[in-house]
Amino acid sequence: MARKEIIDEITMKRAITRITYEIIERNKELDKLVLIGIKTRGVYLAKRIQERLQQLEGLEIPFGELDTRPFRDDKQAQEDTTEIDIDITGKDVILVDDVLYTGRTIRAAMNALLDLGRPRMIQLAVLIDRGHRELPIRADYVGKNVPTASAEDVSVQLHDTDTEEKVVIRERV
Repeated sequence: MARKEIIDEITMKRAITRITYEIIERNKELDKLVLIGIKTRGVYLAKRIQERLQQLEGLEIPFGELDTRPFRDDKQAQEDTTEIDIDITGKDVILVDDVLYTGRTIRAAMNALLDLGRPRMIQLAVLIDRGHRELPIRADYVGKNVPTASAEDVSVQLHDTDTEEKVVIRERV
């Protein structure tokens, strides 16, 4: 199986820092922000953004974990493992995910959020935007745009879940 590394650990840290600075620049009322990581790797990326916001602005931004599986149109989960203990009504929610592909996960995430409250705004931050959208969804913050073929998979590897920290493209078998 051919694979190509497109992001290494240092480049990933830079991308997360750049996304964090863009969030600061575009959101004047940082005290109204809520970060919601989409399980699994989106959670870890959201935590990293939360840490950088703390370092740069001295603010503790509320954080939650969202399980989109119960809201998917292509696969259903038996249980919802969402952990959001804050009221998102009237807040500026930033959804964080690792890879934006067809848009179906983000659609499911928005449906889940609207079941929890009525945010003032929902924004999207992704580490990788690989194209091939099936729904009219775009990210507000992107670490890297990576044109891919439909026959390829993009794999984000983080120390939190994997042995290495990188992003690779693999040919689907």
